[in-house]
Amino acid sequence: MSLQERLGEVLDGVLPVTREDDGAVTVHHDETFASLRTVPVAEGLELVSLTQILAWDLPLDAKLRAAVAEHAHKTLLGTVSLTTKSAPAQIAAGAKRNSKKAADVLLRYNFPAAGLTDEALRTLILMVLATGAEVRRALIG
Repeated sequence: MSLQERLGEVLDGVLPVTREDDGAVTVHHDETFASLRTVPVAEGLELVSLTQILAWDLPLDAKLRAAVAEHAHKTLLGTVSLTTKSAPAQIAAGAKRNSKKAADVLLRYNFPAAGLTDEALRTLILMVLATGAEVRRALIG
């Protein structure tokens, strides 16, 4: 069984799992969702790439930037980042100072999975997802 297939298998029954057409696995955890896929780096080295969407369409301001920067500094299991974009009309109209920008907050974590048992792989993924959920709660309550 490939590592990509194992990802779906070890999480099935623990989290809602969707197997995407491109082979990725999408899971939902505590008001967040994440995409997991495998990335071959070199012969014998395959990484699991986890990208968790923590929050989306947040009005972008200095307070949000500072909060995300603090989480990026403190978070050990993954990298917290902020992506900016044009604000959807409802965000721009309702935001303080009529913000024209919005932000999505992501957590990314890549790790080699060779040698991990199914239980260890599941536990590591759940720890990363729990970290992302904690960051989400801290950012949006």
